[in-house]
Amino acid sequence: MRVVIAGSGSALGDATASALRDAGHEAIEIGPDECDLRDFAAVQALAERLGAVDGVIHLVGGWRGGGGLAAQSDDDWNWLQTMIVGTLRNTTRAFLPAVAASPAGVFAIVSQNGVAKPTAGNANYLAAKAAAETWLLAVGDAMKKGAGRVHVERVMALYSDADVAAEPERDFSRHTHVRDLGRTLAGLFG
Repeated sequence: MRVVIAGSGSALGDATASALRDAGHEAIEIGPDECDLRDFAAVQALAERLGAVDGVIHLVGGWRGGGGLAAQSDDDWNWLQTMIVGTLRNTTRAFLPAVAASPAGVFAIVSQNGVAKPTAGNANYLAAKAAAETWLLAVGDAMKKGAGRVHVERVMALYSDADVAAEPERDFSRHTHVRDLGRTLAGLFG
């Protein structure tokens, strides 16, 4: 299967690409040098150039927050909604025809456990993640007549071997290793 990784280049993107390849799939890694996912016309041109794909794993985002509700800045909100929701909107709209046409099409995102129980210090971040989940459910509705589906994978936080090496005393027991999440995401494609 041909799977687009939107937002590759991170530890999770690398782990996901590796897991997809290990499973015999083609991983099409799209980082900021390949396409500005904030620009719908650019994403549409990318989708047309790539043609048939079986899935998109959207890994664009990042975290900004802290400081309680009053400290949730407009700058942080604008950045989060652009990177988490805006790029997802662009990517799903551009790739919907191809993914919906696949006999096993999947759109997937990674979200955060806090969406179920938001905190004031993470209000901007979790509101953006909740909006992304809602958007993805609407994408699922758009594909309901075919075999396409959507998947939201919630985690507390991520870590990599580099994180452990940098902070060997830190407790990562509640976090998900990027290698494990990459394998989970690759498993969506059989």
